[in-house]
Amino acid sequence: MGNIVAIVGRPNVGKSTLYNRMVGSRDAITDDFSGVTRDRKYGFCEWNGKRFTVVDTGGFVHASQDVFEAAIRDQARIAIQEAAVILFMVDAQTGLTDLDEELAKLLRRSTKPVFLVVNKVDNHRSLMEANEFWSLGFEETHFIASISGSGTGDLLDVVVEHIQDDPKLETELPKFAIVGRPNVGKSSLLNALLGEERNIVTPIAGTTRDPIHSTYKKFDKEFLLIDTAGIRKKTKVEEDLEFYSVMRAIRAVEDADVCLLVLDATLGLEAQDLNILSLAKKRHKGLVILVNKWDLVEKETNTARDYEAAIKKRIAPFSDVPVLFISATEKQRIFQAIEVALRVYENRTRKIQTSKLNDLMLGIIETTPPPSVKGRYPKFKYITQIPTYYPSFAFFVNNPNWVRDSYKQFLENQLREHFDFTGVPIELYMRSK
Repeated sequence: MGNIVAIVGRPNVGKSTLYNRMVGSRDAITDDFSGVTRDRKYGFCEWNGKRFTVVDTGGFVHASQDVFEAAIRDQARIAIQEAAVILFMVDAQTGLTDLDEELAKLLRRSTKPVFLVVNKVDNHRSLMEANEFWSLGFEETHFIASISGSGTGDLLDVVVEHIQDDPKLETELPKFAIVGRPNVGKSSLLNALLGEERNIVTPIAGTTRDPIHSTYKKFDKEFLLIDTAGIRKKTKVEEDLEFYSVMRAIRAVEDADVCLLVLDATLGLEAQDLNILSLAKKRHKGLVILVNKWDLVEKETNTARDYEAAIKKRIAPFSDVPVLFISATEKQRIFQAIEVALRVYENRTRKIQTSKLNDLMLGIIETTPPPSVKGRYPKFKYITQIPTYYPSFAFFVNNPNWVRDSYKQFLENQLREHFDFTGVPIELYMRSK
């Protein structure tokens, strides 16, 4: 399962600013108004050779303050269950609040490592004023200023001590994860695929809080299905369902070879779907987009074509992704989806002979040479596929810094055009000859 570091706390304490600093981007919107983060944001942080997922839990603005605070407490509870490390963030400028103390009581019960992060400590005076937070009783207390980065390096040094290498599922079978937002039909798809012949399902060890793993063995095909839809079967779902599904999706994607991203045809591609897609791409997983509930959509001659074009426009530049229109309840095209997923799995493991790669790509580069950079031209000498678990290629060039991103995209498009890498992210590395 994925190593998740969750940032929790009341709104406007600087969670999104710390998240942006950890993942090295401005992915989360930051503002002085509380409750800005309405979508779950998650990205990857690499520190001291350890790679882990960071979740910005954000805050939801509700009409009722009581409901608002209850939602924050629920996020903390889910973080306790699902995260490997919890960063409990407070604001030194505002000082200690009743909600901080209540969250502290909740988090102290956790067996997971919890780090109290006192933010907005940017001078000696604010450090002295922040001493009141020691009363919360956390041994690991760190004083930082996330906007400037002060203290964040020391915090990360301690966090990565608790990050373990992920155990891999011990199986040679292709591993497909069914992922997506709640209520898009993930459970229906799983049930439609497995059918009534329950004897073909072999459960793999796990708990009710882990994604469910089932072996599919029908029609001369065998693979592992990783299902995240089981969260909807809980009898008492008091947690924030969207947050819970994000945690599950992260862990399922980590285990998978190919992700089946299920969309609701009546809603289209939404922000959370793009987040999950980005997660799969960054982890170099294969991807198939399944537009479910297609039977509920009123159709004209080009409805499917236009729908697919709209999806690919939004996910560009990684648009070489198969899109299928299915109905899990009507069992429309669900087995075609499996055929496509197996093909994407093969594409992810595809190896190109070095001589064939050089003959083709060097010829293309000679025909369409790269643009100059300050009057200097990159000269490509040699290309080889790197032995990684996903398609990656090293282009040896006289100066890698002279190769523009637009030309790298051109090279990737040529690889996709001449070799079948549909549904698979490709990495290109420019190296000195």
